[in-house]
Amino acid sequence: MTVDVHQHLWTPGFLEALRRRTAAPRLDGWTLHLDGEPPYEVDPRDHDPDARLARNSGLDLALVSLSSPLGVEDLPPGDAWPIIDAYHDDALALPAPFGAWAATCLADPDPARLGAVLDRGAAGLQLPATAVGTEEGLRSAAPLLEMLEARDLPLFVHPGPAGRSEIPGWWPAVVPYVQQMHAAWFAFAAFGRPRHPRLRVCFALLAGLAPLHSERLINRGGPGRGRVDPGVFVETSSYGPRAIDAIVRELGVDVVVNGSDQPYATAPDPALGDAARHAVAVTNPVRLLNRKESHT
Repeated sequence: MTVDVHQHLWTPGFLEALRRRTAAPRLDGWTLHLDGEPPYEVDPRDHDPDARLARNSGLDLALVSLSSPLGVEDLPPGDAWPIIDAYHDDALALPAPFGAWAATCLADPDPARLGAVLDRGAAGLQLPATAVGTEEGLRSAAPLLEMLEARDLPLFVHPGPAGRSEIPGWWPAVVPYVQQMHAAWFAFAAFGRPRHPRLRVCFALLAGLAPLHSERLINRGGPGRGRVDPGVFVETSSYGPRAIDAIVRELGVDVVVNGSDQPYATAPDPALGDAARHAVAVTNPVRLLNRKESHT
């Protein structure tokens, strides 16, 4: 079962929900409006289901998720839930090989609503890193995380909104997204894991390379190097062989999983040999998702 745990596909219901809005985040045709950012022209081909199916022809499972940097999860419940519900309805109806991560409204983190979406087949829950980068945030999310633990399903941590400023186009992906993932990685280790000992978690974009700061952590009085949490995974999107190799040297290959962040990037080849490639694309994501590995 070859798996990509990280894709985005804006389906018709989700697009229509954004187009009905008069305030950001909203779509005017294919022009995306976000608070504090210039209008962005979305390429419709990036969200063409048929084109994505062709690109996913080598996959057994491709998990799509809500685009957390839009800030939908941060909206008031009356604004957030119609968009999230539209996303769930469309994403869970996509044909194979697609699957979907559930989403939630951060102001109304309702375990019953999450349970209903998980019952419909969602692979687990995605939360923005901005929501779980502090002890307070993890405390607020605890009822949702407890439900994931009870169902033996994972959490996927994805960058959230980048904030307002006049910045180059590459800045959000390289600076705030990485900072958010660092905070979420260390917050979960310090505050999340003690409260949720059985929860499996996957951090997008190799957790912003936060695991490579273990030497600094030790020098500043943090827990010792070499204590790898087998239930905490990192996915590979937007990095390449050098970063993946460094993470493998720090954490081992068993917690690295394949992610592409389509349509914004493609899945990198870890360039560590066939055994590592199989571990990253098949064995490890199957364990993260609590699925059975196919040998056909």
